[in-house]
Amino acid sequence: MWLDELDRRFHPLLPRALAPHTRVANYEQGRLVFLVDSPVWRAKLRLLAPQLLDTARSLGLDAKEVVVRTSLAPAPPPAPKHRPVTMSDTARKSLQAALASLRAPDEGKPGPDDAS
Repeated sequence: MWLDELDRRFHPLLPRALAPHTRVANYEQGRLVFLVDSPVWRAKLRLLAPQLLDTARSLGLDAKEVVVRTSLAPAPPPAPKHRPVTMSDTARKSLQAALASLRAPDEGKPGPDDAS
C-alpha cells in the first residue's frame, strides 16, 4: 500500500505520455526503482533521473539512485485512491443490525435484551 501511495504521488509529476507506462516498483536503501513496459519509455525515464531524485527527496525519501527496469507485461494501472464498496441490500441490513446491537442503549429506553 505504501508503494501504491508513492506511485500516486509520482504520477502527476511525470510527463503525460510517460505516466501510463511507468510504475514505482520499489524503494530500498536509497534506490528508487521504476518499472516501464517498453525500452523506449525506459530511455525517456532515465533522462528524467535527476528530476525524479529531486522529487523523491521532496517527498521525504533519501533517494540516491534511480533504477529503471523494463517488464514484458504492461505496467499495471495505478491503484485507485478509494475503492468503492458494493454490497447487497441483505448484507447492508445485516451490517446495520449488527452495528445497532453494539450501540449502548439510551437511558430510559428498553434495549434489545430487555423484556417488555
